[in-house]
Amino acid sequence: MAYVARRSALTIIAGGGFALAAGRARAEDKIGRAIYPVAVPVYQTHFIADRVGYFKDAGLDCKLVQGGSGVKTREIVASSQGDIGIGDITHPMQLSNHGRAGRVLMPVDTRSSSVMFIIRKDLFDQGINTLEALTTWKRPDGRKPIVSVSSLGGTNHVWASYYMETMGVDQMVTWIGTGNVDTMLGSLKTKQVDVLVSSLSLLNDAREQGWGTLLFDGTDETIWNRYIGGKVPVTSHFTLQSTIDKDPAKMQAFVTAIWRATQWVKTHTPEQIYDAIEPYVGSTSRAANILEITALQKVADYEASIDAAGFARGEKVWFREMTGIKPLTIAEVVSPTFVEAARKAYPA
Repeated sequence: MAYVARRSALTIIAGGGFALAAGRARAEDKIGRAIYPVAVPVYQTHFIADRVGYFKDAGLDCKLVQGGSGVKTREIVASSQGDIGIGDITHPMQLSNHGRAGRVLMPVDTRSSSVMFIIRKDLFDQGINTLEALTTWKRPDGRKPIVSVSSLGGTNHVWASYYMETMGVDQMVTWIGTGNVDTMLGSLKTKQVDVLVSSLSLLNDAREQGWGTLLFDGTDETIWNRYIGGKVPVTSHFTLQSTIDKDPAKMQAFVTAIWRATQWVKTHTPEQIYDAIEPYVGSTSRAANILEITALQKVADYEASIDAAGFARGEKVWFREMTGIKPLTIAEVVSPTFVEAARKAYPA
């Protein structure tokens, strides 16, 4: 059964059927804008909060806006054209470093789900089947291999570069940002880039089309723990302190809706989740998205909490020369009071 697209008639999946979303009249709703980078399931809590009706239920007439990349999402939030963004946790840190006092409202995950290195199939068939082999290969014009991420400084770049930096090969490739799903896959297909760093849905589509295959899986728990050491908040919902100060009740509404969406994801199947978010992730196939949603459910932070140990593990990735981020304390980054209130109102 299809979802109703218009926000004036949002629906909630309840059991096997639908129930009208409870909510205030539109005249009472606060106008809101939630920004997400690109059309992939990693940002599904925003999509669920919209499609299932939790934004409306919290008293928000919320418009979801695709930023085009993590960096652009940060810029939109920084300009106050968006109330809340979702993206790498380094984005609010970058805002704070530039005098904008970014704040993490709640984490999304416990490790990255989008650090898969997807290499051109023709290169893999030539025997380039490790990161080390990639970095010793040269393009026909003699240049370094080109590695594509959605945006320079975004999630994929931060974590992929850390892996390669730890291996001592990060300077042996050229990093470029290629934007959304369509342009990333297109750049691999046309051999403008040699490797994409992205998620399982893009890997699956690249494989099906015969354009690419897996070179290195930085999302694998064993590999992650070897290099990172355990749970780290990678993706987060973030905003500005000035946005919080302007309307804390509005911010509470956002966080409550997203907290409820997180719990909805926990209790539904990948197929149900895909059916809900399909309008937002239609650039890749149903099968690819379901695979990715399955992976996301394994790394999601259903407690939505950031502790000192997890923050400390992340510091070696966040606060290094590549990011240019000056060190911050957990108290300077994280504002936990909104999610604590949401937990009390809607216990997990």
